[in-house]
Amino acid sequence: MQDYKISLRHITKSFPGVKALSDINFDVRKGAVHVIMGENGAGKSTMMKIINGVYHPDSGAIFIDGKQVSIKTPMQATELGIAMIYQELNFVPEFTIEEYLFMGKEPQKGRGIVDWKRLHSEAVRIMEEEGVNYHPGTKIKDITVSDLQILEIIKATTSGAEIIIMDEPTSSISNQEVDRLFQKIEELRKKGITILYISHKLDEIFRIADEITIIRDGAVIETKPASEYDHDTIIAKMVGRSLENVYPEMIHHPGEEYFRVEHLTGGYFQDVSFYAAKGEIIGFAGLVGAGRTEVMRAIVGLDPIKEGKLYKARQEIHNGTVQNAKKNGIAMVSEDRRRYGIIGVRSIRENIALPNLEKVSTYGVIRHRKEKEITQNYFQKLNIKAPSHTTLIQNLSGGNQQKVVLAKWLLACPDVLILDEPTRGIDVGAKYEIYCLIKEMLAQGTTILMVSSELPELIGMCDRVYVMAEGRITGEVAKQEMTQEAIMRLATGGEKNE
Repeated sequence: MQDYKISLRHITKSFPGVKALSDINFDVRKGAVHVIMGENGAGKSTMMKIINGVYHPDSGAIFIDGKQVSIKTPMQATELGIAMIYQELNFVPEFTIEEYLFMGKEPQKGRGIVDWKRLHSEAVRIMEEEGVNYHPGTKIKDITVSDLQILEIIKATTSGAEIIIMDEPTSSISNQEVDRLFQKIEELRKKGITILYISHKLDEIFRIADEITIIRDGAVIETKPASEYDHDTIIAKMVGRSLENVYPEMIHHPGEEYFRVEHLTGGYFQDVSFYAAKGEIIGFAGLVGAGRTEVMRAIVGLDPIKEGKLYKARQEIHNGTVQNAKKNGIAMVSEDRRRYGIIGVRSIRENIALPNLEKVSTYGVIRHRKEKEITQNYFQKLNIKAPSHTTLIQNLSGGNQQKVVLAKWLLACPDVLILDEPTRGIDVGAKYEIYCLIKEMLAQGTTILMVSSELPELIGMCDRVYVMAEGRITGEVAKQEMTQEAIMRLATGGEKNE
């Protein structure tokens, strides 16, 4: 055990109705990049939160440098040299960047007195070294999600931690920022810092992994050097079966034009025009900050429209609010499901029923038997992994939360459904199930607009792809022309065929 930086022995953990971890034995070598793979709900994040002191194991022991330790709080984990970067970022919007970087470890010039001058100068030094192009006094609420993710990584790497846990750290950052992160990981590896890395992106893990541990249903399946794995083997081990296809066969026949946007202009985009046919799925590609999400938010009334028009079935419509958009048959699944897609302290049943109350109520009174019948049907149909439909949605994995979000709109039957990063942070098995749900919606005649940063996903699922850069549509790519190179040329401001 002396060769290992951290070891877990016989760790078990249960939540009400769910055994999350079962007799986990796990070792990580000093200075290694150790990748943990598994389906949503397999227990990866639970295991990492036990190491970081967020959860307490029901039984078992943790060893650091061969010595048994007790980690009851994240503060104790920090004192033991452990830092964790969460997939769902927690932050204080009103904090400045410099306050955020030193939160909980502010330099002091006296008992309880913050040395603001030193804090500012240290923040400037760190930001210059890391290439962060913001003023240290910029508030966290005024920066992008991708920049916040980079700051979280910097915060962890500058804390002096010897073990850094990264839970889906690339889920919200661009390809260029991924390269920058991997350079940072390589620097940390050379310094002997140990990295525990959770990711569902198979392409990226082979770039950095020394060893890979696969977890399924709360148990460790195996650990091997990364060089002994390939994509298909990992997938088969994760899901317990081989997946013949990453995407379902998408043979469908879109109808006539159904939804059109003309010369739409808002705060972050200009003169955006596109159309979609009934039963068609069109994609929106672009680098982080291209304006894709902002266009979709404006369409459903979350953000104001300065100029432009919306048409459905060749009739002009006016949304302005989410309520009006819903009345007009338009709905959106947000990329930030925790903030905009779910009510964490409510059950699966309540989350599915919420936008569909007219279907489960009479004269304003909810018919609980009808609500249970409808939601139980979708609970089973979508293979949502939870003890029952009364389970609080906050206790579900990300993939199962996303299934619930899709279930409520599958029940609502919108005419136009916007999916913003619908499979972000979701494993390959759950992705395939979600793709099948999307296919089912298309078969019902739903028009789908899909925003995705994963080019293979757009190519595998979409009939056409519009590409955006700097708030404008720079081109359209037809199905037969779709390649990652063609899309990236347009995303970076080039021409489709050079």
